Formats: sequence, C-alpha cells, structure tokens
Amino acid sequence: MDSDFGMVRELSELQKLRSHYQPQLPPCLEGTAVRVEFGDASTAADASGAHAINRSFPHTYGQPLAHFLRATAKVPDAHIITEHPAIRVGIVFCGRQSPGGHNVIWGLLDALKIHNPDSVLLGFLGGSEGLFAQKTLEITNDVLVTYKNQGGFDLLGRTKDQIRTTEQIDAALNACTTLKLDGLVIIGGVTSNTDAAQLAETFAERKCSTKVVGVPVTLNGDLKNQFVEANVGFDTICKVDSQLISNVCIDAVSAGKYYYFIRLMGRKASQVVLECALQSHPNMVILGEEVAASNLTIFDITKQICDVVQARAQQDKYHGVILLPEGLIESIPEVYALLQEIHCLLRQGVSIDKISSQLSPWASALFEFLPPFIRKQLLLHPESDNSAQLSQIETEKLLAHLVEAEMNKRLKEGTYNVKKFNTVCHFFGYQARGSLPSKFDCDYAYVLGHICYHILAAGLNGYMATVTNLKNPVNKWRCGAAPITAMMTVKLYGRGNGASSLGKPALHPATVDLKGKAYELLRQNAAKFLMDDVYRNPGPLQFDGPGADAKAVTLCVEDQDYMGRIKELQEYLDKVRSIVKPGCSQDVLKSALSAMSSVTDILSVMSSH
Repeated sequence: MDSDFGMVRELSELQKLRSHYQPQLPPCLEGTAVRVEFGDASTAADASGAHAINRSFPHTYGQPLAHFLRATAKVPDAHIITEHPAIRVGIVFCGRQSPGGHNVIWGLLDALKIHNPDSVLLGFLGGSEGLFAQKTLEITNDVLVTYKNQGGFDLLGRTKDQIRTTEQIDAALNACTTLKLDGLVIIGGVTSNTDAAQLAETFAERKCSTKVVGVPVTLNGDLKNQFVEANVGFDTICKVDSQLISNVCIDAVSAGKYYYFIRLMGRKASQVVLECALQSHPNMVILGEEVAASNLTIFDITKQICDVVQARAQQDKYHGVILLPEGLIESIPEVYALLQEIHCLLRQGVSIDKISSQLSPWASALFEFLPPFIRKQLLLHPESDNSAQLSQIETEKLLAHLVEAEMNKRLKEGTYNVKKFNTVCHFFGYQARGSLPSKFDCDYAYVLGHICYHILAAGLNGYMATVTNLKNPVNKWRCGAAPITAMMTVKLYGRGNGASSLGKPALHPATVDLKGKAYELLRQNAAKFLMDDVYRNPGPLQFDGPGADAKAVTLCVEDQDYMGRIKELQEYLDKVRSIVKPGCSQDVLKSALSAMSSVTDILSVMSSH
C-alpha cells in the first residue's frame, strides 16, 4: 500500500486545469522578507481552567501571539527574520480527509524553498502510524505536481490517528530525533491539535529541538475559537453537500410524494448541517445542540416531525426534506445514557450477545423498543475518544422508521387521513471528502502552509497557524500564530453524589452557538422553510465566474476578526501611552484615570463570569 502513496495521478481535463491554479497570498507573506511581531503573553479563554492548563503545559502555556506583517510595515517592535538556514520539516495528515489538505503541503514546500532551496520537506506515509514507523516520502515539486488543488489525502494517506499514549509520543520523538527534524507539522482537527500541543510540551520538556506546529484542517468545521475562524475543507464540504441536498429538494417537489431524511457529517457539533441549511433551505433542520439544550427525547423529535408532516399535508404537500447531523443520536439524553451503559459493558468484556440482558431495566426497555438494525449498530465498539461509531449508526433511518410508524398510527386513528407517508434516506458522509477543493479552501490551505514555515523560522513551538478576517478578500487576510494552549478549555465531569472532577485540558469541538448570528438567521427563516418550499440550489462547485468567490454563510454573518481587534486594542493602548505622559495636564490625567478605571471595572466583572 505504501508504494501507492505519492504516485502520479491520472487527471481529468478539469483536474489538470485546477492543478495550474496558483493560490493567492496576502501581501504580508509575499516575497522573502516577512516581519514578525509578538504580542502580549496569551492566557486561557476560560480563566477557571488557566491553572490546570498551566500545570499541564508549563513549557508552552502563556506564550505570546505572533503577527506576520509585510516587510514595509512600520511597527516598532516587529522584526524581519534575516537568517534562513536550511531546515528539515516533517508533515503528517491526522484526522479525516478534508479537501484542501494537499495545499497546506504545497504552501509549506514553496515557503521552504523560497527561503532556502536546500531545505527538505518529508511527508509521513499513512498518518501517525507512518510517523511512528518513520515511513517518509520527500516532497518535491515533481511529487506534488498532480496533487495541487486536488481533494483527498492520498498523497500521504492517513490511519486511525492519535498521538496520545506514552509509547506513541516516544515513537514520535524518536522519529523526529532520528530524522533530524527541525519542525513537525500536524494537519488535523480538535483531537489531532490537542495531541500536537501535548507533543510540543513533551518535546520542550525533553529538550528535543523539533518544533511542533498545528494546522486547522477538519471537515466538521468544529475547530473554531477566537483565533480560528474556519477550518480547511469545511467550505468545500458544505458546498458539495448543499448541491446534493438541493438536488434532492428539487426531486422532492417534483415527485411530490417522498420525505427525504438526510444525515450529514458532524459528530459533536452540527456546523455542517447549519451551513448546508442556510445554503439549500430544506424544510426542517434538527441540530444536536437544540436537542441537547431542550432535553428532547426520541419521542419528542418524532412528534415534531409528524406534526410538520401533518401540517404540510393540510396544504396538499406530501413531500419534504429533513437534515440532521451524524452526532444527533448522542444528543438525545436517553439514547446517550443507553450508549454509556453499552460501552461500559463492552469495556468490561461482556460479549455482544449478552449485553441486552445486563442492561438496567429502563435501558433494556429502550433497547428492545428500537428496531433491530439500530440495536446492532449501537452495539459497535466505541471510537478511541469513547464516542459511538456515529457514521455507522443510521439515525436518519431510525427517525424515518419511527415517524412512519406514528403516521400510520394517526392514519388508523383518523387524525391523519391523507396519502401514505413515504420516506427515502441518505447519509452524505463520504461523497464530499474527496472533492476538488473550493477556491477558498485552495487559497486558505496554501496560506496556512506558508505560515507554518514562518512559525518555524521564528523558532515557535506548540503554535497553530491562523488566518483571520477570512470573509474579506485574500489581500485583507491577517496572518498569525497562536499557542494551542490558549485555545484549550478544561471540562467539568460529574462523578455522582454531587462530586465532580476536572478533565484534562484539551481543544473541544465548537458547537453551534444557539445565541449566534448564524443560528438566529436560521431561526428567522425556519417557518418559511418549513411550509413554503423555498428551496435554493447553489449549483455545483464553481472555480471561476459567479459563485467562485462565495464563502460560507456562517463565516460571513459573524464578525470574528479577533487578531485584528487585538492589534486595534494595542494601537489604542499605545495612543494612550503617547498622550498621557509625565508632564501632561491635570485634566488629561484625570480623564484618563476615570476612563481607565471604568473600563477595568467592567472588564473585571466580565472576565470573572
């Protein structure tokens, strides 16, 4: 299998055309002279977890933010890195394949060679397993030529990735030492970048010279925080899925007799479902976050859908499209509790055929109520993070089954007296992962690759490459780096009898903000979507012309330029310092003290919550 990695692809005419597209760079990364400016020391987003994070990451917590600026920028404390010795860098895909991942490699290779042609980039074959086994492929322009602007992770491949256990960390450290790597770039989502942070900390503790850098690449779109506005792959995934959903919507209204239940990617967060709903306007959207917040049972959800079917039938509409995330099943309280019992028994070594007899009475009753195909899927062994194998649990078929049963019941009772209820189910989980990346993802990934080089050139360890102001054109993007520890939180886990325990510091999936602007936009249109069939078809992925520069709705409606605002605040503070100097008038001093006192009081109250 390893011999297949890095093989020259046979490209279609469209793929060839895309391979010639040269992604754009923001002005701050153009040329060979880039200024780096370090901000203040970073802290934890949630102050209550700061102590635990600091204790777990003493070598990499509290590092400053880095801003990369054009060489001509007049910033007093910024400096140009003039020394660019040849370096050796390793890069590894960790996590599910996301369109655009190859462009991170391309951007990093270009930056390495621009600054020193003798630098070397080694790709690890087969994900983290390849890292542990030291299986490498030297990345050159010849190797990359048929992978530029292409989908998938097939240049290097990936495995079921984690770098977490002592043995795995030791194997990674040994690989980096043996291969004399100056840097290791880890491409992945929340789990992979949590592992990257731990790796960086261990390397620093053991005085390993390899610097670890993370890159936010995940199709789930859930690696979001104040520093990370979007993930590579999310834009493409949502555009491809939205077209598929829209095609189904048109089919639904054409035939007029089917309800389509469509499950999309999204384990802990419903980001993909929210974005696709805003792009394609299906009739109904079920977000895991809504279900969890309202403690809706499987019967509540079934009733909601049935009521919609009945209301639409009263308007002579016997079709509809319903979206849900793959993680919905774990958001339903009683099903999640059932899964916890099953997983506990599996960990105890209880055989699958005996689990149902050892469940608690209430769990056993629920288990027996569920259709046989779902029972079988719930009994699958959990993933490495203890979550269920969500992609294998056909929640859309479960809901279709329950809704159909309830509608037949209402039909017999005479409360629903129209056409027979027909369902069609889809899981759009894999259809978009290998897609040609959108123009946005091509540019974004390539820029992040360049930033990885500048992070290493600045000697930084345990950082993630970041770009903010993404909703604007590329020439307005702000490039920087933030310590991964500054993105971490510490979750509180209940242990019964009122006791609780702190979990390990980690990056956690960003769930849909039910108070955010994107969710509010969905809610404003929910009634119209429900009854009026205002289906919208964005069409196939566009690389040129109308639609090529369209960006995710959820990205554009939010105002997220955190790094830009940090710089703006710094500029205000600098102005205050320049105005309020010893020798200034009493009035100026009094006004400054009054204003600063009010600001600090307000901020103290806000940060304490």
